[in-house]
Amino acid sequence: MIPKVFREVIDLGDGRTISIETGKLAKQAHGSVVVQMGDAMLLCTVVSSYKPTTADFFPLTVDYREKFAAAGRYPGGFFKREARPSDGEVLTMRIVDRVLRPLFPSDYRFETQVMIQLMSHDENVMPDALAGLAASAAIQLSDIPIEAPVSEVRVGRIDGKLILNPSQKQLEISDIDMVIGATEDSVMMVEGELKEISEEEMVEAIRFAHDAIKAHCKAQVKLAEAFGKKPTREYAIAPSSEEIAAKVRDLAYDKIYAIAKAGSSKHERSDAFDAIKEEVLAAFTDEEKAENESLIKNYFYKVEKEAVRELTLAEGLRLDGRKTTEIRPIWCEVAYLPSVHGSSIFTRGETQALATVTLGTSREANQIDMPSFQGEEKFYLHYNFPPFSTGEASPLRGTSRREVGHGNLAQRALTNMIPADCPYTIRVVSEVLESNGSSSMATVCAGTMALMDAGIQMIKPVSGIAMGLISDDKTGRFAVLSDILGDEDHLGDMDFKVTGTTDGITACQMDIKVKGMPYDILIKALNQARDGRLHILGKITETIAEPNVNVKPHAPKIITRTIPGSFIGALIGPGGKVIQELQKVTGCTIVINEVDEQGVVEILGTNQAGIDAVLAKIDSMLFKPQIDSIYKVKVIKILDFGAVVEYLDAPGNEVLLHVSELAWERTENVTDVVNMGDEFDVKYLGIDPRTRKEKVSRKAALPREPRGPKKEVVKHQTPKTEE
Repeated sequence: MIPKVFREVIDLGDGRTISIETGKLAKQAHGSVVVQMGDAMLLCTVVSSYKPTTADFFPLTVDYREKFAAAGRYPGGFFKREARPSDGEVLTMRIVDRVLRPLFPSDYRFETQVMIQLMSHDENVMPDALAGLAASAAIQLSDIPIEAPVSEVRVGRIDGKLILNPSQKQLEISDIDMVIGATEDSVMMVEGELKEISEEEMVEAIRFAHDAIKAHCKAQVKLAEAFGKKPTREYAIAPSSEEIAAKVRDLAYDKIYAIAKAGSSKHERSDAFDAIKEEVLAAFTDEEKAENESLIKNYFYKVEKEAVRELTLAEGLRLDGRKTTEIRPIWCEVAYLPSVHGSSIFTRGETQALATVTLGTSREANQIDMPSFQGEEKFYLHYNFPPFSTGEASPLRGTSRREVGHGNLAQRALTNMIPADCPYTIRVVSEVLESNGSSSMATVCAGTMALMDAGIQMIKPVSGIAMGLISDDKTGRFAVLSDILGDEDHLGDMDFKVTGTTDGITACQMDIKVKGMPYDILIKALNQARDGRLHILGKITETIAEPNVNVKPHAPKIITRTIPGSFIGALIGPGGKVIQELQKVTGCTIVINEVDEQGVVEILGTNQAGIDAVLAKIDSMLFKPQIDSIYKVKVIKILDFGAVVEYLDAPGNEVLLHVSELAWERTENVTDVVNMGDEFDVKYLGIDPRTRKEKVSRKAALPREPRGPKKEVVKHQTPKTEE
């Protein structure tokens, strides 16, 4: 039986379209769609369990995978099968998760899995920009409760013109690369890399994206209506009690407010709140606690959130005693680690990052092998968030999605400030040693200083700040918070990270938890963020104002030299013999890449003498003597018919100096004129047409002795005899 297919088409207005189709594939999933743009096709399915979990959070999992067959390729590695997700796939999972999660009911506790798979790839379409649309469309076709349809688009800008869902090639010349997620009414998520654009330009790009997203949301509603959307499922609502809620508020609100207003440290505040929570629990009987302990704790959390938010809205004060625009105390240090190529410590309040820089050749570039993108990164940043940074003990189970996302944000913040002609591959690692708010922004600041300490000639230093928002729809009050704490992120309505130089924004990441945030609040947050990050930038430049002129003595120096492609084989030698021996003798690492039929030789070493030896070898290989030029040579072998000499400026380049070219006078024995080790000048005469070999002359480089007057030859005559 041929399935009935339902389809909606979104016109992008420039000849391109996006289609959303359902009814053909994966019909046992609770919702499934195929989203297509050009030849790119994403299959998205969603399933949500009908049995609630015991978790006290919404167990949502978003998976995004790219199938290598989609691009007609085989997976790399020994096992020809897709394995763990790449960083690129993880980043796509995160941008979809962040826009979806706030829209589910707060009391929904049913395990839900969204799976998005790239089944067909188009090199002119970046599939991650379609993933959010696919996920939302699949949910709209199911009975899973969600507040509203959402979608995501990527925005680029070329020559001042904003474009939707640009291709990878277009992004290479774009000064904006932002992914925006939104409902029809509200912007929910922003993630992007920008080339020092202004706050006003960023807001313009967000508005442009939101206008396009509105059409995506309407198309999902139309598709669901045509398909016959299932009624939203009913599920058991969590128990509630107005009596318990009132009792908890009466017992806790004033005490929490007082502690919040006192302005204490993270652990002092946490201990004090825990003590109040224990007092509240003690006010209930054992029978009441046995039946309602989780409900009591939930109401306590709500009271805590209410008191902290009211303190900020009413008095402009925060949990640590700061005002809304105030930045926590900052101290910095560079060159802390003696053996690394570059290092720094950035500490802001109770957040601390230790960054290191390692310099290498192109061999150390980060290789990216995805069906939708293949390439390499010569600058990359890794972010580690160990449990001790928050005073916890937990097992290490590999790099988390959060670590991948925070590292990527910091990398994008810095990448455009690395000079295009920097010869090094650069790896920055941020070790978060303490965390109470915005460790990713601490990573940006620490990374900037470590790069400058390493002698990388950054175009401009970069700083970052995390902004928050507390708002009250009933009264219209709101407060934008600079440099938020972890608790303010948790209890607030927005987490907005902005990085930049003195001249503009380089990266951003925003998650909004409230509906319909006005653009005027967004603009206020951006302007306040600029003031904050410039303040932080001042603290950075007080510590290290300019990049170090040179790399550290123990750090490798890198020299690049371009040679004709025809010489690559000679430098490598048979079986790599020449280059391996050269590396062994000089202690340098030598990497050769062929680019446009030229050989680009990278020489990396800590010993300048070793680098000079490699350069001398290359110069020797490339040495071509010019006719009638004078060169200094050294005798390295004596033969019966001449001497083998070596050019001193090009060791390894030998030529025969024939006995007839040693001196102007006749030479019987070579050693009458030169001996082993002698150094002298010769003139290069080019190729001898008789022997077809190179010819040099010592005598031609010497002044010819003038000849004396011609001697009269007296012939011997026999005397005449008298007859």
